[in-house]
Amino acid sequence: MFNVGEVAVYPGHGVGKIASIEEKEFSGMKQAFYIMRILDTDMTIMIPVEGANNTGLRCVIDSCEVARVFEILKDKNTAHDNAPWNRRYKEYMERIKSGSIFEVAMVLKELYSLRVWKELSFGEKKMFEIARNLIKKELSIALKKEEIEIEEEIEGIFLENYKG
Repeated sequence: MFNVGEVAVYPGHGVGKIASIEEKEFSGMKQAFYIMRILDTDMTIMIPVEGANNTGLRCVIDSCEVARVFEILKDKNTAHDNAPWNRRYKEYMERIKSGSIFEVAMVLKELYSLRVWKELSFGEKKMFEIARNLIKKELSIALKKEEIEIEEEIEGIFLENYKG
């Protein structure tokens, strides 16, 4: 259960703030909804309170879990998937929509690695930006740091991993 003013993560959209909890009537039944404003896009999303767990709505990770995200990013073992870009895109999108920051970190790492040895497709470039932004926003909140600091840390990891 989230309270008004709390931040939470909604899969595929990222970190948002619970703006209100409202009751709406659909088909004659009243239901409570979280009204959540996504911080990056200012988009408003309605999430049924009763089914919030099923949608993947979750708390921002604890600062102690951030180390695991960085471990994933630092891991140099990345298998290059030779599947067509559209199949990779579909898989990456499913992993991003899973709501797990660890899955998103793996997508970011794989796309960065792929970017080192070939040009990313338009869709892959967009996916790279989505993954980076999702991680940057959540880690900045978890660590109480500016997003630019997180972005610099991530870039530093990748530069260290792929320096030639």
